[in-house]
Amino acid sequence: MSRPTGRVLTLLELLQSGGTRTVAELADRLGVGGRTVRRYADHLVDLGVPVESVRGRYGGYRLAPGYRLPPLMLGDDEALAVLLGLVAGPAAALPTAGETAAAKIRRVLPRHLAHRLDALLDSLAFTEPPRTAHAPDPGVLLTLADAVRHRRPVAIRYTDRDGGQSERVLHPYGIVAHAGRWYATGADSRSGAERTFRLDRVADARTRPGSFEAPPDTDRARRLLEGFATAAYRHRVTLRVRGTVERIRAQLPASVAVLEEEPGAREPDGTPPWVRAELRVERLDWLPPVLAALDLPFMVERPDELRALVVAFADRFAARARGA
Repeated sequence: MSRPTGRVLTLLELLQSGGTRTVAELADRLGVGGRTVRRYADHLVDLGVPVESVRGRYGGYRLAPGYRLPPLMLGDDEALAVLLGLVAGPAAALPTAGETAAAKIRRVLPRHLAHRLDALLDSLAFTEPPRTAHAPDPGVLLTLADAVRHRRPVAIRYTDRDGGQSERVLHPYGIVAHAGRWYATGADSRSGAERTFRLDRVADARTRPGSFEAPPDTDRARRLLEGFATAAYRHRVTLRVRGTVERIRAQLPASVAVLEEEPGAREPDGTPPWVRAELRVERLDWLPPVLAALDLPFMVERPDELRALVVAFADRFAARARGA
């Protein structure tokens, strides 16, 4: 929302509180000049809002007596979309405004929907701002959130990354939004192990009878990222990098690599320690430029294919630097 548009809506909210507001008061509240306040009032009139100008020493603006904005009517899916947008979208950059707006919407929702949305927000964790949204089915999202809150098993129909379809029962521990995608973490009845499921691949979710105990570790976002970093991809990569964990994380985030500072690796002169990085990746070709971007000393312990790719990348880079 642009700043002028936001100020026009703020003016409307101020006038809705009742009484006559002077131009000086409105200008102070909006952080603009008197002429701008008059222009904003004209905008509201153009939109069909009956703003009246009151003349005199204490004149200003007021709404016509008896005028009220029509009530905000949202369906279940619409309310869910608005609240998730406030929590996860650009408004998250203004946390106070997002929280107050979400609270206002929450107060006017029907009780049954408010309880379901409370369950969703309680079960939700975030890892990083989204890049591209992959919205899950709202019914699936709300059903899983209820199951997280009440520790109930859920039967789901799932399509994996290879297109295979299956039905399974999940004991959901939590819901995580990561880079525009939504995930449920929990114990999979088929494997007996903790798994992560992308919610846009879940076609149906139905609560089952019974209950379960969740593990004491409630950091759902960290568990998700660690799961990404240790997933069973084709290549297992081990690196040693001399630098701080914070600097290495700039190129190898938690969703890509597990980092561990080597014991006794710190030098007396303050030289950064050696850090071991473990990765599981499907392809190796993207790693050489990432390692170059680290601009830190590193060694490739495995696999040999990555070592060869790094050497080839360095040769090409050197040749370009020479103009060859």
